[in-house]
Amino acid sequence: MEYLSSLNEPQHEAVVTTEGPCMLIAGAGSGKTRVLTYRIAHLIREHNVEPFQILALTFTNKAAREMRERIEEVVGNEARNVWMGTFHSIFARILRFESDKIGYPQNFTIYDTDDSKTLIRQIVKEMELDDKQYKVNMVLSRISSAKNRLMSWQQYQADPITQSDDEQAMRPKLGLIYQRYVERCFLAGAMDFDDLLFNTNVLLRDHPDVLNKYQHRFRYVLVDEFQDTNISQYLITRKLSAVHRNICVVGDDAQSIYAFRGADIQNILNFEKDFPETKVIKLEQNYRSTQNIVNAANSVIYKNKGQLQKNVWTQNAPGAKIPLVRANSDAEEGKLVANSIFEAKASDGLKNAEIAVLYRTNSQSRSIEEALRKNNIKYKIVGGLSFYQRKEIKDLLAYLRMIVNPDDEQAFRRCINLPKRGIGPGSVDKILVNAFDNGKRLWDSLQEAGTFLKGKAGSSVENFVTLIKRCQMENTRKDAFEVANFTAKNSGLLKELYEDKTIEGLSRYENVQELLNAVKEFTDNPENEDKSLNAFLQDVALVTDMDNKDKKEDKDTVTLMTIHMSKGLEFRYVYLVGMEEDLFPSQMMLSSREDLEEERRLFYVAITRAKERLHLSYASTRYRFGNIRNCEPSRFLNDIDSEYIDISKSGSKRQPAVRMGSYTGQFVRSMREDGKRQRAQEVHVKKKPPVRSASSGAADFKADDTTHLQEGMKVEHQKFGIGSVRKIDESGGNRKAVVDFDGTGEKTLLLSFAKLKIHG
Repeated sequence: MEYLSSLNEPQHEAVVTTEGPCMLIAGAGSGKTRVLTYRIAHLIREHNVEPFQILALTFTNKAAREMRERIEEVVGNEARNVWMGTFHSIFARILRFESDKIGYPQNFTIYDTDDSKTLIRQIVKEMELDDKQYKVNMVLSRISSAKNRLMSWQQYQADPITQSDDEQAMRPKLGLIYQRYVERCFLAGAMDFDDLLFNTNVLLRDHPDVLNKYQHRFRYVLVDEFQDTNISQYLITRKLSAVHRNICVVGDDAQSIYAFRGADIQNILNFEKDFPETKVIKLEQNYRSTQNIVNAANSVIYKNKGQLQKNVWTQNAPGAKIPLVRANSDAEEGKLVANSIFEAKASDGLKNAEIAVLYRTNSQSRSIEEALRKNNIKYKIVGGLSFYQRKEIKDLLAYLRMIVNPDDEQAFRRCINLPKRGIGPGSVDKILVNAFDNGKRLWDSLQEAGTFLKGKAGSSVENFVTLIKRCQMENTRKDAFEVANFTAKNSGLLKELYEDKTIEGLSRYENVQELLNAVKEFTDNPENEDKSLNAFLQDVALVTDMDNKDKKEDKDTVTLMTIHMSKGLEFRYVYLVGMEEDLFPSQMMLSSREDLEEERRLFYVAITRAKERLHLSYASTRYRFGNIRNCEPSRFLNDIDSEYIDISKSGSKRQPAVRMGSYTGQFVRSMREDGKRQRAQEVHVKKKPPVRSASSGAADFKADDTTHLQEGMKVEHQKFGIGSVRKIDESGGNRKAVVDFDGTGEKTLLLSFAKLKIHG
């Protein structure tokens, strides 16, 4: 067991404690990936656990790959038999095995965000609704939020709170859009990302035999980045581990920053309530950063009230203090950052790839990009248009999707007239109407299109159907690469791109060739037992943000990205820009303590990406929404103890350097006091009546955990006020409460969705 000798005491305990529920609180840079991988290797090597009986869930394919490679170093090829991957990829795998139980074909398509938006846009148009009132992003976000809380369209339409919210927002038809969206996905044999979680919950809820099967298959369940799980993900893992109760969750509540995606920090904060026998092990030694960076991060996160206490420390060198720089403008801030990077590369021998510039919002990258270009410093923006989102790539993928699932409506719409073959929007609509109005599958309607489409359109559709059938024949006997290559040539896509001799056309042709290279790489990979086109398409569909890579990009580039995108990464030098009030923390995150604490956790994540040097900067003025605005320093700057800050640098000779604890503190406090006085004067002048609220205000309202809510308890709701719980209904897998509110009467609330404060 030589692999155990490299572990510190808490890490060793975490690896060898294999039985029963276990929660590993892993501070930033504490080696949690090593602990997880060695724990799995230890189960296989020392406890003779079959790899097939281990389920390990991650949030990125990159993390799963790295873990599998490390396990393989200890136990060999057996590592490939562990059920390891992202939540979505593992649940997609289960759903393909069990798809018939919930009425889906085994070869169901996985819709990406663009597919979902396109479908919603079509539904809004078909319903003759105002697309400015029913904005696609908003509708998709609302549907996604409901699914992540396991609220079906039937429950959504029946829930008084959602209906009231939609009516007040002047979007009363949103529930109907949700219904039609689900129905159209089902007809197309398609699931979106949220469906992979939602339908897995439905599968395990409605089919006890399936639940029993996987409960006994997985003796050990491990969950990485547990603080990022949503309700849906947690319920699945809790169900799967209910028999053996060997569940190990690894996470850091201080790095919970994805509430906007549905992540629920209460999952980690309340884990011990669901598993009272949990053994908690804290990994507190940081191996990544200098003492100064670790201590600065600790001083920041200490200010949060809602957290699991831990004391992160390091034996690394003390390191330099953190420079805090004030610039006159965002343009000057960009120049200062670029100049500092240029100097650091020359004096410290840094490579571009060892440097990152982090910001709160994507729009902040402009001034940084301009300055880096002027200094001839290569950079890349993470989170921009990914390889698989390019038009020519999506065009060929649409053909490949049609081959696997010919009922895929979005794939059909994309490739039916590509290259142009005389099939206009009117003909497309007739094909779809024939399918929807007569209860037929899209493929059936396509095959009989010659009976209701005349002229060139009719013959072109028949030729298209023949092409897809030829490709399907290839698919029955050849691997993914051979099918993709055949399709690219015979569809006419490759020929059309080749004949376009413009620079853009050449680039698009090379991109399609790169896609074919990716398919070949997939089929040549010995780890991929299934080399079918269906397997490749699933692999592509489940690529996460952090897995998106353009294979042709220059590797030695400075990385520009939002802080959210940086989680899980580390760099020698990190520049954190835009440390200004209303930018960071965002003005959208100041309405409640929970929101503000999430912003502070985001700041903590940014600090802990740095290994050797962290630079902080802010601008006195910044262009925002086309206007120059005066800026004040972020309140978070005052959260860092002054002993860790270097205030000797400044962006302008005309301005004094910032004095932490003196100037900054006084400036921020004075600005807050001025703001309070100004707001008080405005209220007095306008004589606005106070806004009625069930509590003292939205910012003070803190919802409680309703897991143990019982009949007879008094509760408070932000909209309905105070009420008494008359009944708890746990039928149908969703816990509901019937509450009699003073003044508004009885309301039935879905507890996974409603926010209630319990008064006893």
